Amino acid sequence: MSVGIRHDDLRKRNRAMVISAVRRAGQPSRTEIAATTGLSHSTISTISSDLIAEGILAESKGSEPALLKRGRPQVGLALDPGAATIVAVVLSLNSLSAAVIDYAGNTIVAETRRLVTQRMQAEALVEECIGMVRRLTERCGEAAGTVLRIAVAVQGVTDSGSRKLLWSPITPHDDIPFADRLEREFGVPVTVENDCNMIAEALRWRDPSRYRDDFIAILLSHGIGMGLVVKGELFTGTQSSGAEFGHMIHRPDGALCRCGRRGCIEAYAGNYAIWRNARLGDENAEPLADLSDEDIIALADAARDHDGPEREAFRKAGEAIGFGLGSMFALFDPAPLAFVGVGATAFDVMEPYVRAAIAKTAGGTHSRAISFDTMPNEVPLIREGCMMRALLYVDDEIFAPGTALRRAQAGVA
Repeated sequence: MSVGIRHDDLRKRNRAMVISAVRRAGQPSRTEIAATTGLSHSTISTISSDLIAEGILAESKGSEPALLKRGRPQVGLALDPGAATIVAVVLSLNSLSAAVIDYAGNTIVAETRRLVTQRMQAEALVEECIGMVRRLTERCGEAAGTVLRIAVAVQGVTDSGSRKLLWSPITPHDDIPFADRLEREFGVPVTVENDCNMIAEALRWRDPSRYRDDFIAILLSHGIGMGLVVKGELFTGTQSSGAEFGHMIHRPDGALCRCGRRGCIEAYAGNYAIWRNARLGDENAEPLADLSDEDIIALADAARDHDGPEREAFRKAGEAIGFGLGSMFALFDPAPLAFVGVGATAFDVMEPYVRAAIAKTAGGTHSRAISFDTMPNEVPLIREGCMMRALLYVDDEIFAPGTALRRAQAGVA
């Protein structure tokens, strides 16, 4: 028995396909959109005309030189930057940044501040976020379109509804309701996301040929985090944001972790753990509150230069990561991996130990075929993931035919 599709649902789906094709390709022609979506030229012509009239798309000249083409020059379609605006906020250890971004994905204005997050009250953290969003949107003034979404990425565990920070090593406070407070303040929908999940989201858009159905993003920073995509879906838990790779147990009753437990992967592979093993040689020493990127880079240089406590510290880090990954690969096949963060600058030192550890596990059958990418700066990826999460929400809001994008709505002031 065939199942019919309502006409409105079909129009909504087709509009979604056209907007998605334009967002991925940048400035495709109608012919290129037809090839990507499988829609007819007449359908694309009708949809694009509607979207242009609504201020969602705009025409632009094609990128190919006209002399190389026969017939009429190709006219590209692009997202109209002024159609809407989103705000991306990133809160991590001792740092807060935010950016106002237009509908085409261009940053209009951005700000970064250093905070001592571990000494601040929960309400003060929320107020810092509110204050930064307000300052940025006021600076934009009329240059920005209507703010339709705010996405907040935080270092720590968020709830499955993307509403609040449940737990984080960057603050002693739990259950911080960022979304509720920001929504009350600005009157627009807010989501609160795990930072590593946003890294994975960004990778899907940056390189969909490699990072598509199954892949893993691991943050190597002061802490260890993971964004996991399985069968094309970002993995989250039923109650929380999911993959807390850094707090899987590597050695029961082992090294002291920032979370207060012992033996976590992070307690061997986090920046503070590597520094602790290299400089103090005491796994029971209280984890440092923060380390500079230069500290880790210097340790890696020393490990490359000679055999000593620095190289031994990176060996322990590589083993912890490798055994953790091997245990995961025992549950499902190995997948492409991206190591992100300042710790990735030292991955060449750790990689032999990572691979050796994976090979010793049940998941190491295909360890030689596992490929690694390294990216030393996580902040642009986290912000990009927030941006895409927010913009895709806005796309979904305007899929419905006849929706007035510039509707009367409480703006961010």
